[in-house]
Amino acid sequence: MAGKSIRWLGHATFIINTPGGKTIVTDPWIEGNPSCPITLGDIKQAHLVLVSHDHFDHSVNAVDIAKATGAIVAAMPETVGRFQQELELPQEQVVNGMGMNIGGSVVVDGITITMVEAFHSSATGAPAGWIMRMEDGAHIYHAGDTGIFQNMKLLGELYPLDLALLPVGSCFTMDWVQAARATALLSPKKVIPMHYKTFPILEQTADRFAELAKKEAPETKVVVLEAGSEYTW
Repeated sequence: MAGKSIRWLGHATFIINTPGGKTIVTDPWIEGNPSCPITLGDIKQAHLVLVSHDHFDHSVNAVDIAKATGAIVAAMPETVGRFQQELELPQEQVVNGMGMNIGGSVVVDGITITMVEAFHSSATGAPAGWIMRMEDGAHIYHAGDTGIFQNMKLLGELYPLDLALLPVGSCFTMDWVQAARATALLSPKKVIPMHYKTFPILEQTADRFAELAKKEAPETKVVVLEAGSEYTW
């Protein structure tokens, strides 16, 4: 199998390329995202689109990408219901045909996705995070928008994490202090900060998170990406 790569497009949007040649897009906000360096037309391939919750900055381009690529959309039943009713997302492009919920796992194209809890809000359904198990057994955790919670430790025990993607921007999510402690709870091999800099009200750099995370979780490698850059391992 090939290696894995992840490209940050700003905010909580990532393009993940799996060792089996599949492409996962998380929380797609391309149009109107001031941090995003690409256009919708630049996304030529996607097999899975994961939506953590129904806020515009995490869901607005999910159906656009699905229709352009044929990808399967995974989200809460109420959220995919809105996508179907308002945006005409075909049922065959919805995971299970009806969505999924917290605690559930589904295998799509050899990738196991597990929806896990998050503490936030959502216009439809409830907020969630995602554990993705790659074809080679590696686990990636996308926290979605959330505050810190003690069960992050349990998630790290159940799904030994190769990589965690954590919000650090404060105001709407964890700040850098909580995110650094969350890194210690999760114990991933690597962590990438997200959900900062996009709006003036958010933390503008990941510097304070990176510094504190190295103290709180010294065995975790902190990888700070610029929007548009890619990390391969």
